[in-house]
Amino acid sequence: MKKTLIVDDSMTMRRIIKNILSQLGYDDEDIYEAKDGEEAWELIQDIDLDLILTDWNMPNMNGLELVKKIKSDNNYSDIPILMITTEGGKSEVVTALKAGVDNYIVKPFGATVLQEKIKAVYED
Repeated sequence: MKKTLIVDDSMTMRRIIKNILSQLGYDDEDIYEAKDGEEAWELIQDIDLDLILTDWNMPNMNGLELVKKIKSDNNYSDIPILMITTEGGKSEVVTALKAGVDNYIVKPFGATVLQEKIKAVYED
């Protein structure tokens, strides 16, 4: 199964996303969590991840900084990244896509949207 990292400073949001992934057939043992970009970066270097789901607005290192860091490192640049955020403006979406995210979800969202966005990442 795909090893997935959920990065969000909200424990509630991480739990919601994890529950949706479980409904979609992901194994709980393959779902990792981080509360900010710094914690995520440490996990990224330790675990062979298949997918990263990250929030934008977080303390210490935000999602955009994390995306840029991942995409600028040849060891990790091929890991698909979905940004899940309240930032739904067109300029934010463009900024995130330019930074290297593979897809973008605006909160709130449901299981169907997450499933479609993950599927789209792997079909590209």
